[in-house]
Amino acid sequence: MSTRYPFTAVVGMDDLRLALLLNAVSPAVGGVLVRGEKGTAKSTAVRALAELLPAVPVVAGCRFSCDPASPDLGCPDGPHGTEPGVQRPARMVELPVGASEDRLVGSLDIEKALSEGVKAFEPGLLASAHRGILYVDEVNLLSDHLIDHLLDAAAMGSSYVEREGVSVRHAARFLLVGTMNPEEGELRPQLLDRFGLTVEVAASRDPQQRVEVVRRRLAFEDDPAAFADRWAADEAALRERIVTARALLPRVTLGDAVLLQIAATCAAFEVDGMRADIVMARTATALAAWAGRTEVTSEDVRQAALLALPHRRRRSPFDAPGLDEDKLDETLEEFKGQDQEPDEDPEPDGPGDGGPGDGGPGGGVPPQSDGPAAEHSPAPEEASPPAPSSPSPEPAPQGAGSSERAAVAASEPFRTKVLSVPGLGEGAAGRRSRARTEHGRTTGSVRPRGSLTKLHLAATVQAAAPYQKARGRTGPGLVVRRDDLRQATREGREGNLVLFAVDASGSMAARQRMSAVKGAVLSLLLDAYQRRDKVGLITFRGRAAEVALPPTSSVDAAAARLEKLPTGGRTPLSAGLLKAHDVLRVERLRDPSRRPLLVVVTDGRATGGGADPVALAARAARLHAADGTASVVVDCESGPVRLGLARELARELGGTAVTLDELRADSIAGLVRDVQGNRKTTARRAA
Repeated sequence: MSTRYPFTAVVGMDDLRLALLLNAVSPAVGGVLVRGEKGTAKSTAVRALAELLPAVPVVAGCRFSCDPASPDLGCPDGPHGTEPGVQRPARMVELPVGASEDRLVGSLDIEKALSEGVKAFEPGLLASAHRGILYVDEVNLLSDHLIDHLLDAAAMGSSYVEREGVSVRHAARFLLVGTMNPEEGELRPQLLDRFGLTVEVAASRDPQQRVEVVRRRLAFEDDPAAFADRWAADEAALRERIVTARALLPRVTLGDAVLLQIAATCAAFEVDGMRADIVMARTATALAAWAGRTEVTSEDVRQAALLALPHRRRRSPFDAPGLDEDKLDETLEEFKGQDQEPDEDPEPDGPGDGGPGDGGPGGGVPPQSDGPAAEHSPAPEEASPPAPSSPSPEPAPQGAGSSERAAVAASEPFRTKVLSVPGLGEGAAGRRSRARTEHGRTTGSVRPRGSLTKLHLAATVQAAAPYQKARGRTGPGLVVRRDDLRQATREGREGNLVLFAVDASGSMAARQRMSAVKGAVLSLLLDAYQRRDKVGLITFRGRAAEVALPPTSSVDAAAARLEKLPTGGRTPLSAGLLKAHDVLRVERLRDPSRRPLLVVVTDGRATGGGADPVALAARAARLHAADGTASVVVDCESGPVRLGLARELARELGGTAVTLDELRADSIAGLVRDVQGNRKTTARRAA
């Protein structure tokens, strides 16, 4: 068994350590979402928590970790008797991003269920995580159908496995902990709300702390066992303090004045639903128990708000998580009511001053060891999204030239019509284009390749029926062989790669016009976020084109690049199209199942890139048409006299053209049909 990095060796990242410890004290808080840039050891800190959790009593031999004091009456391994249980360490189960549905929820042997009436069930990760921790690294990259199962289990405290009317249920109550890099995309709001607390982490910029990070990490890698032994006493003391806080938790009182502050804070920040109020109350109670107090104070409420509300107040995917602390303080002061004093005896039941169990003022500071921990750094004072790693165009400095203008703000985004890729794909699950998927409406059946996941019952019965007499069937049961089983084929929706090629030349530089263009692209980015697409951004102006953002799942990063986009210079349209062609060629090699949609935002003018820029642009457009790339040209031309160059470009691409006004959802009812119609016309011409 490998040695994990000790939790008490972690210095800095106060918010993260406190959030994890509060969940260890009170699992009802609801878990932690850790957001941060790459290389900040988010996973190291989470994995270290498992070593601190108290042992769990379980029924001997039960695969579902039933509590011997109150076993699950519907446990598949039950019913359980009254014999005493056994103690085992608390588990931390990791859910891989690429896990299958059967690996998560378990699998049911359909062949035995049909032929013998036996519910042969193999438990999945949800069963293993019951009464423990379910850890999802890169949780924002998890497939939608796995997220749906997590949401169901988190909401009901149990997991259901159903296959054509045969079902198995088992308890699945776990502490959900996830880590993510916001640059790679955001979470669905439904899953985001399931995390009780959220914290932001970033690497330290203090050279001394970074030196200590490297020193401790190297010491751990040289001799993990010896390094762990150095922190064994601190780990034991912290483990004891968690047990003490758990014992104190039921005696902590939550007064009406404090409840009023919690409700007023949630109302002031306009969070949706009532889950935030409940999570804040549980967090404030855990904070008091952690500090060794039996009464919740206003400072506990403040700390609970900073941990429980930032991810719940986001109104759109482009809003940065975080709270206005001045507004928080004003709200708490306004609804403070009677001053709340701590108990006369403030001594915690845990370890004494100076040790790892010392909670510090108000209990809001987690155990702190001397020096910074390996690969760790303090959390920032204000939560804000980490800066994207790839370079972005900077606004032009004053005096850089009259042909270049600084970036302008985008206009208000709006709801767009659906732009979809024609045909039937097989890409990652999403909400844009038609595709063969694991979930969706049943369209037919095939022989299964490997294990059977979605049984087509009628086709299976039809395949087995002619052989019942030859197989000697005598009873009511159906004699089914492996060759009779049929897998259902289903049609749903997939996510696509939406690649934006945005004209930032001088002809687009009028401030009001560019503001409208950015608003349109921002609206399309918001649509891409909702439909689970990957996005990329190419800009062209002056003499060349550049990849402002390589294809990514983070629409936040694309929006940030768009905001900083300056304009000016000539229009190298051919360079923009060729750059888009290169990007799509590479992406087809990386992910051949994800189909692309090219969105060109331009007025169609080509004034740079060669002796005959118009002919070069047409030739570059025909490369995309030859590859069968679905495309849409957003025509930004304005004024009383219009040349129609963007529509000519769309014809060369084999796509369709829409104006900025037509892009709105209430203005282009036939846009999807137009895209598909133009693709069919191009195919007929090629034939």
